[in-house]
Amino acid sequence: MKCKLVLENGREFHGLNFGSNEKKIGEIFFSTSMVGYQDILSDPAYHGKIACMSYPLIGNYGLSDEDYDFKNIFVRGYVVKENNDLPSNFRSTRTLSEAMEENHVTGISDVDTREIVKIIRDEGTMKAMIVDENVSLQECLKELKEYKEENATAEVSCKKIWYSRTTNPQFNVVVLDLGVKTSLVKKLNEYGLNAVVVPYNTPLDQIKKLKPNGIIISNGPANPNELTDVISLVKDIKLPLLGIGLGACVIALSYGNSVSKMKYGHQGGNIPVKNLNTDTIEITTQNQFYSININEGNDLKVTHVNVVDNDVEGFEDKKHRVIGVNYNLENLLNEKENVILRFKNIMKK
Repeated sequence: MKCKLVLENGREFHGLNFGSNEKKIGEIFFSTSMVGYQDILSDPAYHGKIACMSYPLIGNYGLSDEDYDFKNIFVRGYVVKENNDLPSNFRSTRTLSEAMEENHVTGISDVDTREIVKIIRDEGTMKAMIVDENVSLQECLKELKEYKEENATAEVSCKKIWYSRTTNPQFNVVVLDLGVKTSLVKKLNEYGLNAVVVPYNTPLDQIKKLKPNGIIISNGPANPNELTDVISLVKDIKLPLLGIGLGACVIALSYGNSVSKMKYGHQGGNIPVKNLNTDTIEITTQNQFYSININEGNDLKVTHVNVVDNDVEGFEDKKHRVIGVNYNLENLLNEKENVILRFKNIMKK
């Protein structure tokens, strides 16, 4: 079945439909990852968005039920050059098309993804639509103009408190769920931390009743400037605090700093970040759309910067026991720079 991708700037790309054949609208972004398409599909930070993969061949190792970053698929649309629906992988449990169809994700293949990436790079992220090719451009542009994003945090956050315990726990941490990934919770357990995941709108007095040794503000898909209630809650927290991605942005805002939308964000793997504490380069995986601007004169000290554009990638406040990182930390847990171990150390103090 033929379909087309329509960008907010009026450009059209005709291709072949796979996955669901429903019309989908969302903000389009590109990812430079060569592998890990299952992680991108199931990352809550991409809720409601349309992903364009710069690597040309997607689907060649299928999807495995054990490898989801979350139990759901959050991407709304998927744009690829070539979709391989005959995966070669003994761990594969379903094809990319099958998983997308089950989760109502619409895909388009056989389009020039290089050109789409260049458009987003030059003009920035924009709204886009995957639709039947017979729908007129004028009708598509009218619908794109009227489209508004929903409250993404409320959509991805858990609705009730849930627990993930480990044997011989050293500390108990509460994870404020703005779109937490299952892989992060598993890592916390591996490092001897009991995790209690709570909805994003949980009051502080209820969090205190859980008697945590520290609190983690998770990553997620929302505009941090709109999370005013969460920012107010963070201001009142007196316990050790770790913010990841969106959570780091929220912490920065609670200190009176500013957070602004990036032109096209940091999406994908192999993104170099300089650790100012150790004077080393760390290779990170990122899914960020917002940039943190640290003002002079407050208690936050910048600890990490992006090598390419010098954006703030990490900060700390030793006095108040606060850490923030604007990248995914599950894939960056080594002896020299281990954020979870740093967090455990400040909880010990």
